[in-house]
Amino acid sequence: MQGEVNRLSLPLSSKPHVHDHHHDDAQSFVRAVEHASEERGLRLTPLRKEVLELVAAAGKPVKAYDLLDQLRERHGNAAPPTVYRALDFLLEHGFIHKLESINAFVSCHHPAEAHQVPFLICDNCSSAQEVCDERVAELIEAQAKAFGFRPQAQTLEVHGLCKNCRKP
Repeated sequence: MQGEVNRLSLPLSSKPHVHDHHHDDAQSFVRAVEHASEERGLRLTPLRKEVLELVAAAGKPVKAYDLLDQLRERHGNAAPPTVYRALDFLLEHGFIHKLESINAFVSCHHPAEAHQVPFLICDNCSSAQEVCDERVAELIEAQAKAFGFRPQAQTLEVHGLCKNCRKP
């Protein structure tokens, strides 16, 4: 029936595992990406690594042109295509995520494994939390299959106010 909405609920017995994107140790994240790159035979060039370090150090979603400005401060001659190529590589290999609704990038908490994750994005402070709960992606995938739909990608971003911004 057209217009029908199927509602799926997550079992309440298990809680999702939530990661905050305010990194205390950006360098350990970069080391994890270096290790994953070596294991996969990927070339993490100095520029790709530098862009990755900037994303990780930001502690919240960062826009490409902000990264470009930071690179220009260091090198003076960075161009937009250079930054976008580095971001494309990091996205393609699952080292960072793109938050489509705010056109910004965050580091991935699980750079060694490919996965689709929803994000909780605070509209006040711009913080983003990666919700590491496979059930969400699996439910979307199951619904797509039930409708005969073949997904190419998933983007689930929930906007609202984080715990810190809701405090009076």
